[in-house]
Amino acid sequence: MSWADLVAIDIHTHAEVSCRQPHDPIQAEFEKAATAYFKAESKRPTIAETIAYYREKKIGFVMFTVDSEAGTGIRRISNEEVAEAAAENSDIMIAFASIDPHKGKAGALEARRLIADYGVKGFKFHPPIQNFHPYDRMAWPIYEVIAEHGLPAIFHTGHSGMGTGMKGGGGIRLKYGQPILVDDVAVDFPDMKIILAHPSWPWTDEALSMALHKPNVFIDLSGWSPKYFPPQIARYANTQLGGKFLFGSDFPLITPEKWISAFNEAGFREEVREPILKGNALKLLFGGK
Repeated sequence: MSWADLVAIDIHTHAEVSCRQPHDPIQAEFEKAATAYFKAESKRPTIAETIAYYREKKIGFVMFTVDSEAGTGIRRISNEEVAEAAAENSDIMIAFASIDPHKGKAGALEARRLIADYGVKGFKFHPPIQNFHPYDRMAWPIYEVIAEHGLPAIFHTGHSGMGTGMKGGGGIRLKYGQPILVDDVAVDFPDMKIILAHPSWPWTDEALSMALHKPNVFIDLSGWSPKYFPPQIARYANTQLGGKFLFGSDFPLITPEKWISAFNEAGFREEVREPILKGNALKLLFGGK
């Protein structure tokens, strides 16, 4: 099976259950709240179960964990575990890494090692959960490595389902999810492909403006059912930004089949559906191969 033969490419899936370490009790608290918010299944799949699921659906996927050890105290699932699974299933899976920006230069060294030794193809940042301003200089050593290799980086933007309903929002500061905070990163690191995750509500228009203005800025549409998208998403996809949107589900909280079913009824023109579901991701990840 080649990537070009797949039905779609899901740019946004999470590794939440490790096969190598016990489940973190703090993570369990966040998962309980997220399950209620997303009305999702309480049982999270393992990495192996996720691979089997996506292979059955003939959908390629990008997987990552979220390293938020400084912001939440949750012990991360190792990047190596995700990367090794991707290497063994390279016909269907790509690994992105997540490194807490508070790790600074040590994080940059880890990023170099993961790229060189494990073939990691991109990185994931979640500023609200990682408790950092996207333009904070402490993150620059990691950004410099990503830009040097011309790799993509996904930044969570907009409201955070994680922490919703928890006391104090689980300590998560929504302000760090404002898309415009990433604009300075896009200016100073033009060789880093930046993917703004989610429709970015309540700052949707900021994300659209950035994608229109910056060649290196893209938007993944994960975390929301398309039937709830702000109307300007489909309007810009159908006109000026058809090449900038990427399919993402936020699996396991939202499944790809439910997302795609709603997407087909959400007002997107026929000619932009295939690029959003697969073609744009092929170009971004493989240079169009």
